[in-house]
Amino acid sequence: MREFLNLVYNESEKIYRKKRVFVIALILLVLIPIFVYAQYREVQTTVKRLGTSDWKVALQQQIVDTQNRLNNSRLPEEWRQWLKVRVEQQQYYLDNDINPNAPGAPTFVRAFIEQGITLFIPLLVMIVAIDLVSGERSDGTIKMLLTRPIRRWKVLLSKYVTMLLFVSLILFIVGIIAYVLSGIVFGYAGWNLPILTGFVVENDSLNTNYVHLIPQWEYILMAYGLAWFVSVVIGTISFMVSVLIRNTPAGMGVMLAALIAGGILSNLATSWEGAKYIFSVNMELTDYLSGQLPPLKGLSMSFSLLNLTAWGAVSLIVAFFVFTRQDVSN
Repeated sequence: MREFLNLVYNESEKIYRKKRVFVIALILLVLIPIFVYAQYREVQTTVKRLGTSDWKVALQQQIVDTQNRLNNSRLPEEWRQWLKVRVEQQQYYLDNDINPNAPGAPTFVRAFIEQGITLFIPLLVMIVAIDLVSGERSDGTIKMLLTRPIRRWKVLLSKYVTMLLFVSLILFIVGIIAYVLSGIVFGYAGWNLPILTGFVVENDSLNTNYVHLIPQWEYILMAYGLAWFVSVVIGTISFMVSVLIRNTPAGMGVMLAALIAGGILSNLATSWEGAKYIFSVNMELTDYLSGQLPPLKGLSMSFSLLNLTAWGAVSLIVAFFVFTRQDVSN
């Protein structure tokens, strides 16, 4: 056990020396203020356009705008279904006197994690996970590591455990920086803001029988739990790619293409049922919390969780199978 902990410590030190976490923190420190400013400008523009800061007026205007879009005969059917569900949800918030976008740092953190779960956060995870093995091949340190009297599977397991630790650290850093910087503009209150969840989309209509109120901090914890799960799966797939592809830039290209493909398929392949089995299509787990219409028919929270679990498990098995048998010293 002590030997394994030493391996994990050594792997953590390697990542620290490469300053990947500092690069991620720097990216967040540059981009999050831009996101905060954009959110602030959007709020100010809405207030100026409506002539009031009353959230009910703004929400009513959103409903009217959406209904006007529904009257467009050229609107694709999948978009029409999504907008109908959205109107029902917004009306439910209005009828129950709940502001879904009350200003505050917790609200920004919630929105940021919901928007970032499909691409932004997975890209941050990929920065750390993609060269755990391929990077050592490029540096030549893999030869020295494998000359030690330690089984290969233990070496790879230590790398994987280290990746899990840094995935958790990345999400922690994302939350802290987003909360601290957004609070400067929006204030730090709002943890106990009531949030509606439990929306269920059935046959392209909204079922509100299971809707209930929870405090925003609880909703954020659930959203972060789902984001952590998605990040672990993406990290595991990136880990497998790092084993299979010896060149780190090529591995990054493969993962980036796979992540972007999910967004494209969600919009262009809505009638292809086979697309739902691709991992990058199932990453929008927080949409199930907020009651958004799934991008493809047949998708649900349970299906997406099972699909991602299968992708992660298969990727981990492939990584260990290849690493323990492949001649990685050349």
